[in-house]
Amino acid sequence: MKKLMFCLCFLGLLISQGQSNGSSFNDDKQSLWNDFTYDMGNVFQGVGYAYTRPLYWQNDDFYILGATAGTTLGLYAYDDELRQYFVNHKQDVPNLILDYGWYAGSPQNNYGATGAVYLTGLFTRNEKLRRTGVLLLSSATATGFLQQFTKSVAGRARPQTNLGKNHFKPFGGSAGYRSFPSGHAVLTFTNAHVIAKQFDSWWIKGPIYAIGMTPGLTRIYEEQHWASDVFLSWVLSYFVVESIDKYLDKKYDQKYNSDSKDNLTSLNFTFSGNRLGVVYSF
Repeated sequence: MKKLMFCLCFLGLLISQGQSNGSSFNDDKQSLWNDFTYDMGNVFQGVGYAYTRPLYWQNDDFYILGATAGTTLGLYAYDDELRQYFVNHKQDVPNLILDYGWYAGSPQNNYGATGAVYLTGLFTRNEKLRRTGVLLLSSATATGFLQQFTKSVAGRARPQTNLGKNHFKPFGGSAGYRSFPSGHAVLTFTNAHVIAKQFDSWWIKGPIYAIGMTPGLTRIYEEQHWASDVFLSWVLSYFVVESIDKYLDKKYDQKYNSDSKDNLTSLNFTFSGNRLGVVYSF
């Protein structure tokens, strides 16, 4: 919530500063408003696009579905053993990491961060960053609503209830029956995948994915979710992001990691004499 308030204050500051520029501000405000309404339209259309993709699946998509289902069932078979393993080793995990897992996956913190990315792109007139913000917002919205709906329908008991991995109470309502899928895992891995797509190097992608997967793992340590819940949450996030990203290709001219070397997002280390630097290009 604090991040959201900061974004709103930042927006108000920019508007108040611009009001002293007369007609140039009015033109700029109109342009910003046009960009904003266009982007928000793409956010909601992207959500709809992701939800309708199963209607257009081809053979390869069903192979992927089968592989995902098989892996999930494999983890489901060992959920009890995996739960016990994580519980036995919880004391080895620093509290800082467990706390991070909770706060990073909270919806208010997630939307505060993604909103800040989008607003930065909007006010700096950077289409690549705007597009990234739209992808973050639409992906988080799509996965967020989907996981909330699925939790309610499935009604899987959380590990901490000690009712077992096979206990389900569809439309159970209480917090103890909202294990599948993991909202924390969904939101944080969604963000991680969007950010990782900005880079080509796996030396950069790897740590980003590791950070994005950490909250899901901490939720297993905290006995809030089963391993199979978390795995399927990651898969859900991955394919929703991929689907919406494909949709946005038709809506924006600028994109990170474009084929043009001039437009390539990169993080480079530079050495010159006795100087050491880092250059981020986008």
